[in-house]
Amino acid sequence: MDGNGTVPVVEADQVRVVQKFGGSSVADAESIKRVARRIVATKNAGNEVVVVISAMGDTTDDLMDLAQQVSPNPRPRELDMLLTAGERMSAALLAMAINDLGAEARSFTGSQAGVITTGTHGDARIIDITPGRIVTALADGDVVIVAGFQGVSQTTKDITTLGRGASDTTAVALAAALKADHCEIYSDVDGVFTADPRIVPGAQRIPEICYEDMLELAANGAKILHLRCVEYARRENVAVHVRSSFSDKPGTWVKDINYEELGMEQPLITGIAHDRSEAKITIVGVPDRVGEAADIFTIIAEADINIDMIVQNVSRTQEQATDITFTLAQSDGAKAIAALEAVQERIGFDKVVYNDQVGKVSVVGVGMRSHPGVTAKFFRALAEAGVNIGMISTSEIRISVVVDIDQVDVAVRAGHTAFGLDSSEQAVVYAGTGR
Repeated sequence: MDGNGTVPVVEADQVRVVQKFGGSSVADAESIKRVARRIVATKNAGNEVVVVISAMGDTTDDLMDLAQQVSPNPRPRELDMLLTAGERMSAALLAMAINDLGAEARSFTGSQAGVITTGTHGDARIIDITPGRIVTALADGDVVIVAGFQGVSQTTKDITTLGRGASDTTAVALAAALKADHCEIYSDVDGVFTADPRIVPGAQRIPEICYEDMLELAANGAKILHLRCVEYARRENVAVHVRSSFSDKPGTWVKDINYEELGMEQPLITGIAHDRSEAKITIVGVPDRVGEAADIFTIIAEADINIDMIVQNVSRTQEQATDITFTLAQSDGAKAIAALEAVQERIGFDKVVYNDQVGKVSVVGVGMRSHPGVTAKFFRALAEAGVNIGMISTSEIRISVVVDIDQVDVAVRAGHTAFGLDSSEQAVVYAGTGR
């Protein structure tokens, strides 16, 4: 970084690359050594390499379990102090492995790497990145390894975490701050597929996908990329290369795609996403008066709960009451019920019904904007597969349905087949996704 605080431009014959490796890629010592060899090969090809690393395997879950054993309600600040240890361990071990291969590597925590965040423990947002130490290490010829998922609060200077899966976001943010050529995200599958290959073995790898489609897939349950990572990549126009750390296959490029300039038609359906982490709440017997729905969702908002899908039934005229159903993250279920029951007497509804045995299945595709009949085809496929639809939500590029949890896999396969996405080749899953 020069005296004006700007990031130096990489020489024309060099490429600056940010690589991120997930927990399944560094699950044990041998995996770490394999990743180290890949990184050194990238370095030896003449590139400047910055690596963002996740905790090994189930380390984060194990640390969370340990915290719960010690304290049923640990303070968020101390929990962040604990959970960030997993990534720091991975970073140090990976640096050791790279050094043993003859390359110089230097590991940094999120705060040492200049990741500045808001002060919200457990779900902080990146405000800025000041990569001075990274730039200095790169200038010295080092491979830089950054512990993902973490940063330091701008106001309190406390260690913060960015939420589960946010090492992807760290990587893309660093790529933008460092003006990297692109960002490589490594996992245990060969790229972005038309459906989860664990459910649909015949899912197809997507060679290229636009930011808009990838945002919808990520927002509706696809685990391959963190939603905030894709949002950041689109905003900063960072090309993201999704690959497997277990193979040399070409993977998937996530980038800005202008189909008209390429003389191509947008694919009708990009893929099928699913999400088993949602729950459904029905508020029964809400008085059919102006402002009641606004009152209810204001209460939910004040509890800092995000709502996904909403359905209000037709009013029961004789009773002058209606039912309101919405979906939310299972992790917010108890908090939502408590907030609603606290105002039950004031609002006058009958009861709150909670159901966490549901899942969401979504059909995603920018091309569906100009193709009628997509909804009918999807619903017909679900009906023929015996899947009952509980809720429906649509947009220009997405159709989502809520179904019983034990029908999610059936619904995903039915939609995938109906839109002609099945391949005769079986997708390979090299490792596991952890808990």
